Amino acid sequence: MKQDYDAIVVGSGPNGMAAAVRLALEGYSVKVFEAGESIGGGTRTLELTEPGFMHDICSAIHPMAISSPFLRSLPLESHGLEWIQPEIPLAHPMDDGPAVLQHRDLGNMKDELGDDFKAYEKLFHPLGESWHKLASELLGPLRLPNRPLRMALFGINALQSAEGLINRKFSTGRAKALFAGLAAHSLMPLDKTMSSAIGLVLGAAAHSVGWPLAKGGSGKITGSMAAYLETLGGEIETGRRVTDLKMLPAAKAILFDLTPKQVLKIAGDRFPESYRKKLQKYRYGAGVFKVDYILKEPVPWKDPRCNKAGTVHVGGTLADIAASERSMSRNRHSSRPYVLVAQQSLFDDTRTPDHRHTLWAYCHVPNGSGRDMTREIENQIERFAPGFRDIIERRSGMTANDFETYNPNYIGGDINGGIQDIRQLFSRPVSLIHPYATPAEGIYFCSSSTPPGGGVHGMCGFHAAELVLKREFELKQSERQFRL
Repeated sequence: MKQDYDAIVVGSGPNGMAAAVRLALEGYSVKVFEAGESIGGGTRTLELTEPGFMHDICSAIHPMAISSPFLRSLPLESHGLEWIQPEIPLAHPMDDGPAVLQHRDLGNMKDELGDDFKAYEKLFHPLGESWHKLASELLGPLRLPNRPLRMALFGINALQSAEGLINRKFSTGRAKALFAGLAAHSLMPLDKTMSSAIGLVLGAAAHSVGWPLAKGGSGKITGSMAAYLETLGGEIETGRRVTDLKMLPAAKAILFDLTPKQVLKIAGDRFPESYRKKLQKYRYGAGVFKVDYILKEPVPWKDPRCNKAGTVHVGGTLADIAASERSMSRNRHSSRPYVLVAQQSLFDDTRTPDHRHTLWAYCHVPNGSGRDMTREIENQIERFAPGFRDIIERRSGMTANDFETYNPNYIGGDINGGIQDIRQLFSRPVSLIHPYATPAEGIYFCSSSTPPGGGVHGMCGFHAAELVLKREFELKQSERQFRL
């Protein structure tokens, strides 16, 4: 059969675009199909409230993108991507005193953490010191590490529950709250095994590469990837929802930047029954509820230093955050949710057309939730920023169900492509040994439903493309033009 393309990629999120770029770098013909009218998946930036006000739909702050071995290797700055580094990566307001600021310079954490500084430094210094080498190990499938000692030190702490690690390492409420906020990015209860892992990763990234935002919006990340792909001869077609393999041109390999549920609908008849059953058992995680704001002025935080931070974790103490995440896991909505806030327009004046500001905020909710959590989110922000409601001019909310309507990859509002617990992190979607492959010839997964999971880093797509190069094009590592 004549091949129209060497490879087809279905879905244009960061992983789909990374897979396409990686294959195109070896000279293979690639075409990307995207159901939406614009590319990007979780990295789109749109005018949700008023003309000229640019809101990130999903992802907003990008420590993993700037840490990604593959994305860092690409000339994306030459194709429109510009990183902005807030002075402070993260602020965590407290009820009974000044906020805890997470500084880029680890030494500056002494004044923030007091008696817990030594324990904090001992935890994060080894990770931050060798962050790029460690990131290359973490952002991939399970394999023998190149740096076994460093990975072992990370693993000892990463395998613990966040609550367990926090209570063993720290004695003060400030250090406990800071790490709890980091760990809660996992969308898992803080007493779950491995819930500490994302806290370690995000904390190490903060002290090594920062928590930057993309100038002009998160859409610039995949936009720059698309521009680069086109220079390599790759093609992109938007507004093309694929519901059957027959809709696709002939190709040697098809890579799906989709979750198991969608791939089953499109290509399930190509899989043996045993594999279909395993995909059907794939577990999706918590959803999110999000609000985008136009504000008359910056948020009036009780501690004004919070306005130096690109990200603010609004949740209070370890006990508060743990209770919020526990409620979500028990299919309940917290009355005092842990809220992630991003203040992009304080650092990026392209986000608004005038003196006003945007604000991005979301909380975790049960999967499939249709509940509006605006009141609860605003109560939490008001708790640490009295007068917040007085400066709101406009808001636009999205429930967990709205997120799935916006992007079918977000099953029930799950933005991570599936639960990332110990049972499903490395074996996602099915296989521990070959997570990107399927039993069907030429069909692969390249989405966040494969290792290393959710986040804007493109490494799921990169590793899937590496497997395609080996299996479909028989290209040995030594023969590849591009190598990390």
